[in-house]
Amino acid sequence: MRKCIFALVVAALAFAAAGSGGASTQSPKAASSALVSCGKTMTVGFLYPKTGPAASLGKPQFDWTDYYVKTKKTKPKLKLQVEDTQLGGPQSPAQAVTGAQAVTPSSNILGVVGPAGSQEVVATAPVFKGGGLVFLSGSATRTSLTVGSPVARGYFYRTVPPDAQQSTDVVNYMTAKLKVSRVYIIDEQNAYSTGLADDVGAKLKAKGVNVTRESVNNQTQPDYSSLIAKIPGNTSVVYIPWQLPPRAQAFGRQMKQAGKGSIKLFGSDGLFDPLFAGLGSNVYDSFFPIDLKSKTLKAFAKKHGGNQELFGAPSYAAAQVLGRALDKACKNGTATRAEVRGIVKKTNIRKSLLGIPLSFDKNGDVKRRKFPIYHSVKGKFVRVT
Repeated sequence: MRKCIFALVVAALAFAAAGSGGASTQSPKAASSALVSCGKTMTVGFLYPKTGPAASLGKPQFDWTDYYVKTKKTKPKLKLQVEDTQLGGPQSPAQAVTGAQAVTPSSNILGVVGPAGSQEVVATAPVFKGGGLVFLSGSATRTSLTVGSPVARGYFYRTVPPDAQQSTDVVNYMTAKLKVSRVYIIDEQNAYSTGLADDVGAKLKAKGVNVTRESVNNQTQPDYSSLIAKIPGNTSVVYIPWQLPPRAQAFGRQMKQAGKGSIKLFGSDGLFDPLFAGLGSNVYDSFFPIDLKSKTLKAFAKKHGGNQELFGAPSYAAAQVLGRALDKACKNGTATRAEVRGIVKKTNIRKSLLGIPLSFDKNGDVKRRKFPIYHSVKGKFVRVT
């Protein structure tokens, strides 16, 4: 009976969210406090780009999350309720909201891994908060998700550092190692890209670097020729903080066709992908901290044809945080969403796949932060910081 009441309450919240563009004005108190029987297996919500232009990034996120679920030795065992967000597609981020509304009413779901993109976090936060659900992203980095006016403090957490840290590490490398004098920044008109472009541009200007800013809509496959024609030949670096590796690959190829292939390309975490690395030795990228010597990483690669699929590793960490929280909450056989949120808040994993102790500050950010820089060598990214 309690499960039925719980489902009806959360369904009402989701319906209210749908009717107001994703926002709910109802209190999450009832959904948060409903007691759920844990059982031997618990379902975890998982939102990721299974299809669409960011599917190449979604695959490693799924593989790593699925790997955690299948190798988890403690009880309760987990299974995933998967929802495809189609990040970067024509229905993005509305498709993520649809996925959140599908997950939230499920009475035995006490937490969610995902979604992937910052714009998706913004869109789904009212739905998850309205249902009292904790949700953890392994790739959403926009600083404002947690700082200033956070989208869902106490509900949203991420296992990757924010763009405020990424932009600092990127600018320090550009100025100290690449000795840049002129940087051309092109954002792709979404919450993730514009925020990171703003931060990097401001910090470069503060160091006396000449910065030009442009913008492009990457939801459709554009012809970049007119944009590339504007880029001066003496540009040190073209910085593209994008989420869609196929678009970055097309841009890099068109740069070469235009005779500007000698200009360095610098991407962000969303472009840590073989499609971008394969453009050649003039490619650089900032990416999440990962323990490259981890036994877990080696075991994963062995089961995936030698592929480490590093972009998905922070999603494993997110699933691990949620899995451990469920272990603790379910010790007495029952748990609530509020209880799971409280345990996630106090996470303290001394040795994680990220190569750093994993715990969260009051905003939901990892406490120890760094964005290593990678350089493309023979088509593969090699860490240089």
